[in-house]
Amino acid sequence: MFTGIIEAMGEICSLTKEGSNLHIEVKSPITPELKIDQSVAHNGVCLTVVEISGAIYTVTAIKETLNKSNIGNLEIGSTVNLERSMKLGERLDGHIVQGHVDQTAICVAIAEEDGSTYFTFKYDETFNNLTIEKGSITVNGVSLTVVDSKKNEFSVAIIPYTIEHTNFSSFKIGAKVNLEFDVVGKYLKRLTEGYL
Repeated sequence: MFTGIIEAMGEICSLTKEGSNLHIEVKSPITPELKIDQSVAHNGVCLTVVEISGAIYTVTAIKETLNKSNIGNLEIGSTVNLERSMKLGERLDGHIVQGHVDQTAICVAIAEEDGSTYFTFKYDETFNNLTIEKGSITVNGVSLTVVDSKKNEFSVAIIPYTIEHTNFSSFKIGAKVNLEFDVVGKYLKRLTEGYL
């Protein structure tokens, strides 16, 4: 389980295909603190550390992960948002994040306004996911509050600190991002489907 509060950014050093799997080598400042079998969220995708060598660690993404996320679009030199799983007894500064990406979205607008940057994302409505204003959403692993919710589209307002400390700084219109919708909202939607 994660909180959506990014600890560090990692740089992709190597991408190696093996069958339908993708082995990803990541250089990051948190590598010395990692251990084999540890879960780390990469752009919001929970992946298991399988190897560590100096400042570089390796994780493996399976076909399902590559199909549902932007992990398959990574290139050598790409940056990823990193978060280790939360510790029991710590503050939950973001919201409950599972590290299981629901689907991807495309950035369709970026606007500067009074010290914040507004990003608008459009997603495929056939997955029946939804957002609500002032509700939580995870974009590339970052816990955010929805400021404008429409059918298969939403906006978030990003403060300068988040721009500087996540890969939001590299987003352009057309960027593909990972979305994890609020887990409580997903359960409520499922429970009420038969009644609506």
